[in-house]
Amino acid sequence: MKSSFCSLLCSAALLLSDVLATYHQHHHLSPGDPRLIAAQSYAQTRNNGRPPTRTLNPAKTDSQCRSRPLDLVFIIDSSRSVRPGEFEKVKIFLANMVDTLDVGSDATRVAVVNYASTVKIEFLLKDHFSKPDLKKAISRIEPLAAGTMTGLAIKTAMNEAFTEQSGARPRSRKISKVGIIVTDGRPQDQVEEVSAAARATGIEIYAVGVDRADMTSLQQMASIPLEDHVFYVETYGVIEKLTSKFRETLCEVKVEVVEDPCKCEARLAFQKQTQAAIQQLTAKLAAVSGRIERLENMVGRV
Repeated sequence: MKSSFCSLLCSAALLLSDVLATYHQHHHLSPGDPRLIAAQSYAQTRNNGRPPTRTLNPAKTDSQCRSRPLDLVFIIDSSRSVRPGEFEKVKIFLANMVDTLDVGSDATRVAVVNYASTVKIEFLLKDHFSKPDLKKAISRIEPLAAGTMTGLAIKTAMNEAFTEQSGARPRSRKISKVGIIVTDGRPQDQVEEVSAAARATGIEIYAVGVDRADMTSLQQMASIPLEDHVFYVETYGVIEKLTSKFRETLCEVKVEVVEDPCKCEARLAFQKQTQAAIQQLTAKLAAVSGRIERLENMVGRV
């Protein structure tokens, strides 16, 4: 009995060491590493039971702020369920978002991926570096009609829109990569695994659901914490009011603030760097718990 208990303690120690090694070595995992994707999926599943949606306050904020530099890709649903008038409201939302950003080759770059049953990259991150040019390009976007292939759209954005060839800055520049998905329906393909793969490459995903949008799918797509990355509005008629919420979310620093006494930006940077490691640890600890439980059962039978 004593020997079995010692074995249990030794095994637990080795497993804990394995977990800590995972934490210290997370920077050495490649973005597409299956372990990182699996950890993303596991962490997402753990969070899906929590209340995900941030309550929309229609009041706009008048405070001026400067958005941090981003590689920002909008992924917009233009399936048959989105009526022409509603799609125009989505375009107004995109144009209003552009107005709140510091757009430029050295600031925020913007791309748009349009999808239905097919996917069309309307323009790339390298195509437009001024607000007038971006808004003109947005005004020319036309709906694609049938189907809701959201997973395919996310995969296209990851493999084609967020690449250096398409205008995304190199990883060494540490420019945040953000995807904002707007949809009113249920995906006709799988979104969980492809979204986990996208997040594992460092893409932060926001999911905006409108009207009949499937909440489970929104949760599977978005980054965690879900309460900060999943939004819902009842109609396209009020989607423009999300602009102020995203302005707060993407705001870097208030213009009138001279310094950052709370070190909020440093804290945010630290949180982003450790998020992948924490999600890996969550998956690893679940495996550890299962193995320890099996060892305890073995000891109990001795």
